[in-house]
Amino acid sequence: MPASRMPSSDRRTTKAPAQLRSPITAQAGVGLRPSHMPEIVARGGRCDSVGWFEIHNENFLSDGGPRRAMLEHIKAHTPISCHGVGLSLGSHDGLDKDHVDRLKRLFAWIGPILISEHLSWSVHGGVYLNDLLPLPYTEETLATVSANVDRAQQAFGRRLLIENPSSYLTFTASQMPEAEFLARLVEQTDCGLLLDVNNIYVSAENNGFDVTDYLEAIPRGAVGEIHLAGHTVQGDGDDRVLVDTHSRRVCEDVWTHYRTALARFGPQPTMIEWDLDLPPLDVLIGEARAAQDILDDIARRTRANVA
Repeated sequence: MPASRMPSSDRRTTKAPAQLRSPITAQAGVGLRPSHMPEIVARGGRCDSVGWFEIHNENFLSDGGPRRAMLEHIKAHTPISCHGVGLSLGSHDGLDKDHVDRLKRLFAWIGPILISEHLSWSVHGGVYLNDLLPLPYTEETLATVSANVDRAQQAFGRRLLIENPSSYLTFTASQMPEAEFLARLVEQTDCGLLLDVNNIYVSAENNGFDVTDYLEAIPRGAVGEIHLAGHTVQGDGDDRVLVDTHSRRVCEDVWTHYRTALARFGPQPTMIEWDLDLPPLDVLIGEARAAQDILDDIARRTRANVA
């Protein structure tokens, strides 16, 4: 039976708690990329100003090899978060049991501080597509994604954070804005949100909505992690499009929206993503340090207001 047609009595529907408590404090981290791993190991499995690392799950599903050996050393010294790209939460086929089982083994080995996945689909009829494909925001899609999130959380035995995508089009079939879709997903499944501020900015510029309105539509207690990244601008005029390339520093507009997000949701674990045209490791550490400075500033202001 397709997930979207599952009887409501077979689905778990719970209210999200008032506050999503992170197992780590509001520290800045960076994405752990294989080309940087030897240097991190040489530094003793840790880096100054980096509170945690985040891996892409699908890079570490093998049972051995040099990457796993390096990660074994790094995870002994620095907390690890696990971020997925292949669960395909929007698939009408439901979740791939073999993939779920491999993720369960990975999580058992790592003991991640957070686990997250994208709001997207990438599997149909057993065929995996090499992309995070967009979804129309309809009641049927909400039922499908909710059922898949429920199954994932039951399988993993813990809360899953769902990341908002970058978008380059909108569907005429959509019945609600993306932020409302995410808010309802949180309400129905008790999942959390991984708020990618760069993705919101890219989508807003491409599709003509307001970033602040988007942030205000997200429940205050739902956010458990934030992503920051750089993007590229292609074309100009009517052909201008922002592309979420993760290939450069975080831009000033995104830093500004990051401050706005922290003011609404409070200091949250924040990860710097960089996947293409990788710079030296110290450049990523510098971006993490900039995020930590903002986190610390927001925390000081919060304490001052409380006092």
